[in-house]
Amino acid sequence: MFVIIAGGGRTSTYLARNLLKQDHTVRVIESRPKVISSLHKELPTEVVIEGNPLDPSIFQYAKPEKAHVFVAVTTNDEENLVLCYIARTKYNINRTIARVNNPHNAWLFNEVFGVDVPVNHAEIMSSLIEEEMSLGDMMTLLKLRKGNYALVEEKIPPKAIAIGKAIKDLNLPEQCVLAAIFRKGEVVMPHGNTVFEVGDEVLAITDRQGAEQFQKVFSDLNNSDIRLTHRF
Repeated sequence: MFVIIAGGGRTSTYLARNLLKQDHTVRVIESRPKVISSLHKELPTEVVIEGNPLDPSIFQYAKPEKAHVFVAVTTNDEENLVLCYIARTKYNINRTIARVNNPHNAWLFNEVFGVDVPVNHAEIMSSLIEEEMSLGDMMTLLKLRKGNYALVEEKIPPKAIAIGKAIKDLNLPEQCVLAAIFRKGEVVMPHGNTVFEVGDEVLAITDRQGAEQFQKVFSDLNNSDIRLTHRF
């Protein structure tokens, strides 16, 4: 999988290292001299692109037309929104993820600006604390992720095998259980006759073998280099 990361702070450095360990192709775009110096110490030279990601020539140098995922983690919410909008509308990158620096701006991070997944640090920290305080089902879900099974998710691109097919016709393995489908802001409960559409986000509980089949069915047929990224 080819991932472009705009912003070169600690978060993107850690993310880039982990993605490289999983044999993904990564490019990190950064303009601040001190941060660039730090990036070169942590990452291979070919990964780091020096320049402002808002500069069209710099962004183009990262080869966004080949990217599967775009991640905007700059320290400026306006930049993250604009970059995701460009990634989606101009280069048709299938998956966009953006950091929310100011929680008051979280409402802007949606499909209008081409953001698939907003990462709100304040909300995440609050949720984690609440989970640790909880004695309910949430703790069971966290333990499940550490075992042989995991909750995985895939957004269906236009050329996926699953498009126009019903669940019962996909021959998914028994150990891959579809949990929910998010479609145009609504939750669709999966049944045997449920037919998949472009843009559906599918959640499933599965083991590694089931996840590999899940990814083949719901990924772009032309992206032959996509690999399983979820940990079990």
